[in-house]
Amino acid sequence: MVLSTRSRVVVWAVALTLWCGAGAAHAQLQLNGAGATFPYPIYSKWFSLYTEVDPTVRFNYQSIGSGGGIKQITDQTTDFGATDGPMTDEQLKAAPGRILHFPTVMGAVVLTYNLQGVTKPLQLSPEIIANVFLGNVTKWNDAAITAANPGVALPNQDIVVVHRSDGSGTSYIFTDYLSKVSREWLNKVGKGTSVSWPVGLGGKGNEGVTGLVKQTPNSFGYVELIYALSNNLPYASVKNRAGKLVTPSLESVTAAASGFVDSMPDDFRVSITDAPNPDAYPISGLTWLLVYEKQKDPEKGKKLVQFLAWMLRDGQKNAADLHYAPLPAPIVAKEQAALRKVVGGDGAPLLAAAK
Repeated sequence: MVLSTRSRVVVWAVALTLWCGAGAAHAQLQLNGAGATFPYPIYSKWFSLYTEVDPTVRFNYQSIGSGGGIKQITDQTTDFGATDGPMTDEQLKAAPGRILHFPTVMGAVVLTYNLQGVTKPLQLSPEIIANVFLGNVTKWNDAAITAANPGVALPNQDIVVVHRSDGSGTSYIFTDYLSKVSREWLNKVGKGTSVSWPVGLGGKGNEGVTGLVKQTPNSFGYVELIYALSNNLPYASVKNRAGKLVTPSLESVTAAASGFVDSMPDDFRVSITDAPNPDAYPISGLTWLLVYEKQKDPEKGKKLVQFLAWMLRDGQKNAADLHYAPLPAPIVAKEQAALRKVVGGDGAPLLAAAK
């Protein structure tokens, strides 16, 4: 069949319309984020799973440390930030708009080490941990470590301390804990995403510290639990405030958060280190996504709110598989209500558009 010129024009117009419609249906919006390495494994999982929920959105997340995440969200060079240490009042005031904190999961910062021939997990007290990172305890067979680990043949070797070199929420959790259990640490070093470390080697990110510990004999460092597990590195049990030796686990992290459920502040900025629950692992922490209350780009804002709603509703079930503790139900409910604070340029809540 030979088509007339008019018919050919009609056919091409219909084809072009269908092609444009198909392209629009598959157009993808990219949300850019940066920050904490602590939750990077679960974020990667969520971002991948969410493309099946909403194929029109993609996430570009740079695991650069909490300090970098706070800086980039403050400078508005990303659509969201991520941190394991809540922003300070001063940092919030420095931002060009109000930034909201949304807890995502909870996790454990573990003390990991590389000791050849030592197969039994070490047992550590707060005093030992603080003194090692202060440089007061320098040998693996120090009397304090030996007394805490009867029957373990500890080497007469120098302890190679490893810490983060970048601005880090994992460091915030760890130094927040040390500041609570050691007056000397509080007075000499204090807490923060970046501190002046008295001793040790620096590694960038949880990945960097893990790599240094793995390749350095007699080393001792701190990382998020999944990094130790995925690299087959041992980690210590730690004596908590109640005097009980506790192994980091989903259950012991959940126990750490249990005392804060009813008293969770409206801005969700809270520390759960050195918790009073006798079953609590003492170096536990929340991790947060940072989002501007007023979204400059309404389309991106809607997509971000939709993701957060999904993360709270459906994403929590993926946490345990990657050794993170899911958020307690009362905190989830409080966050779901707080999502209505995220608004577009007209001041209308974006949650109404969430799936």
